[in-house]
Amino acid sequence: MRLRRRLALSLALGFALLAGALHAEVKLAAVFTDHAVLQRDAAVPVWGTAKRGEKITVTFRGQTLATKADRDGRWRVDLAPMPAQPYPADLVVDGANTITLRDVVVGDVWFCSGQSNIEWPVRLSDNAATEAGTARFPLIRHFKVATQLAHGQPAAAVQGSWITCSPETAPHFSAVGFFFARDLHRDLGVPIGILDVTWGGTPIESWLAPAMLAATPHAASVAKAWSQTVAEYPAKKAAHDQKMAEWQKRADAAQAAGRPEPADKPWRPAGPGLPEEPSVTWFGMVAPVVPYAIRGFVWYQGESNVGREAEYRDLFPALITGWRDAWTAAAQPPTPPEEPRKKKRTKDAAPPPAAPVPPAAGPLPFLFVQLPNYADNNPAGTAWARLREAQAAALALPAVGMAVTIDIGESANLHPPHKQEVGRRLALVARAQVYGQGVDAAGPTYADHTFDADGAVRIRFSNAEIGLVCRGPRVQGFLLAGADRVFRPAEARIEGDAVVVRSATVKTPMAVRYAFANDPLPDANLYNGAGLPAAPFRTDNW
Repeated sequence: MRLRRRLALSLALGFALLAGALHAEVKLAAVFTDHAVLQRDAAVPVWGTAKRGEKITVTFRGQTLATKADRDGRWRVDLAPMPAQPYPADLVVDGANTITLRDVVVGDVWFCSGQSNIEWPVRLSDNAATEAGTARFPLIRHFKVATQLAHGQPAAAVQGSWITCSPETAPHFSAVGFFFARDLHRDLGVPIGILDVTWGGTPIESWLAPAMLAATPHAASVAKAWSQTVAEYPAKKAAHDQKMAEWQKRADAAQAAGRPEPADKPWRPAGPGLPEEPSVTWFGMVAPVVPYAIRGFVWYQGESNVGREAEYRDLFPALITGWRDAWTAAAQPPTPPEEPRKKKRTKDAAPPPAAPVPPAAGPLPFLFVQLPNYADNNPAGTAWARLREAQAAALALPAVGMAVTIDIGESANLHPPHKQEVGRRLALVARAQVYGQGVDAAGPTYADHTFDADGAVRIRFSNAEIGLVCRGPRVQGFLLAGADRVFRPAEARIEGDAVVVRSATVKTPMAVRYAFANDPLPDANLYNGAGLPAAPFRTDNW
């Protein structure tokens, strides 16, 4: 009798294991977790994996959508557009198993990406203790995509989870992302989600798909430079290891003496298997979260491309256009999977038609931070100024907005901590350009200039309707040059919506520059009546 029972139990267990093997577990894409924010007023793709042919239903806020996993085990449904919903609900996925996501809200999702200055957390920003201690915003949520590389094809998944904002969690949020989200949430009153897809030190080419790179005139030069980097890596790695060993000895001695570690810790060289490689963060961190529905992009990157402004002038628009195209292409509704073929299909049989695609509402908004002032061991140099100029050239694209930060950097600090103002200025750009509010979002921007007979240059600005303002006893930051192309400090004064510039040492000026240096000294101090700084510019192309 006992033997029969054991045999029956073994058979039951075997059938259970077989059933588990035949019915693969239904899974959601990793970007869907408890506390998620879904995009309002747009179709919302929800996707994942399951056993081929398995029926899946997704239920959320009165919508129930059904589909079947395709031959590769992938499935997707698109929730119909929903208004903002601050009251949470469950999102339920049913198949061989049931997944229930709790506390899901509907609002605006912003995809925040770039290198360390947007990765920089709240806990390392100005007034961190106060900012975190007052960060009670349960409708602001943050998803940090863990750093990972992938080569040749998108990673299967990302790691991370949606976290609600509280004094305990806010210190770990992207500071720029949090302050941007906080201003929008306070103004709009809707949930705000921040998809934090960042990695310090990454150049722009690592965030571009191969096809995006190939579409630029610099594809060959980027590839050649990377090949050279790979070839030089072994020698540079050996030299770095020696410097690190020497630094570690000094650091150990400092620790033993109760002193802080030396500040000159060597930075590792770029090389294979590291995030400087073209396309690896695109495949590892961006592509796996496409087509998560978003309101737009926030980008803060460029430091790692300083000195290569000619490339950046083309690579940056390629990224903007390429990312938009990726989301637009992925927004197309999925083709319904074929039914299992029990009998041969006739040649005339056609697949069921796809759901109609709503007309496009225009390109996804793309907001970015123009690099701040930074001496880079050469305050009067222009490498950073030229990169800022290359960034600003992207404003020629539609639905692109720029936050100027030439006045809130720090000469000797690559990571200026005053991220509150960066987030505020980005939020102003979003409110004006994305949400259609009548707020001032940009400082004085060069419009044109004329040369007066007495050697003065009269410069006119847009975004000066509410007045030009000098923060200080006199306007600073202007330079003039004549035929010798040597720029010299100039005197400047405000006259209505113009600034008149002259120099006793430049009798016949040919070009004028404003704040066109790594770290303009004396500080550039021209603003408009809204307190927003004038954007750096030059009238020459020397």
